[in-house]
Amino acid sequence: MNPSHDFGVWVAALLTLFVFSFLYKDNPLYKFAEHLFVGVSAGYYIVLNYWTVIDSNLIGPLRVAFGGAAGGPLHVQQGDYRALLLIPGLLGLLLFTRLFPRIDWISRWPLAVIIGVYAGLKTTGFAQGDLVAQVQASLQSFGLVELAHAFKASELAHTSSATWQAIGHSCDVVLFTAGLLTSLLYFYYSREHKGALGVSSRLGIWFLMVSFGAAYGYTVMSRISLLIGRFQFLIEDWLRIR
Repeated sequence: MNPSHDFGVWVAALLTLFVFSFLYKDNPLYKFAEHLFVGVSAGYYIVLNYWTVIDSNLIGPLRVAFGGAAGGPLHVQQGDYRALLLIPGLLGLLLFTRLFPRIDWISRWPLAVIIGVYAGLKTTGFAQGDLVAQVQASLQSFGLVELAHAFKASELAHTSSATWQAIGHSCDVVLFTAGLLTSLLYFYYSREHKGALGVSSRLGIWFLMVSFGAAYGYTVMSRISLLIGRFQFLIEDWLRIR
């Protein structure tokens, strides 16, 4: 064992051990590491958002619009609509009136504008990016034509690999379609779940449970991979045990 002489590695290793100490019980060392992580993350994202959002989208264009970039007098150039950015800039400043109890009601105006504009923009974006894409992905071909070609090719080449691949694809599509329809029928509440609808909805529950279990398993697997990475850091980079 040859521990590292890098100060940064020691700091990272000690903070990792502080976080692991929560497995024993809640203690001041864990709280120190938690507060340090939250504080550093908040400060980092504040600085990052200032330079990537506020400065590039508001302060920079306003500086150019008013002629401040060239060091000349502040004046709005004709036909330059970037000066209109003063309106969202003012609305952004009004959000900070939330800190003053007497005038905190003013912050509701810019907040209402933000929610309305965001909802209007994201509705079409989510519809095109998520809803339409999911509908298109759900409309899968059963591959009957491909299956016929595979059978013909297997007869000519005396091999069954292409045939089994086509059969597997068709089975996957059938299983996917059955799971999609029965899962949707489970959320159909206009009729009582009896008879064929009841059987389909119960089958949809099984498909939903399998999908939830797979998602949970993937989450656990990703967290375990992060845990393995921290152990590798402690053993290889900090203690240098080979």
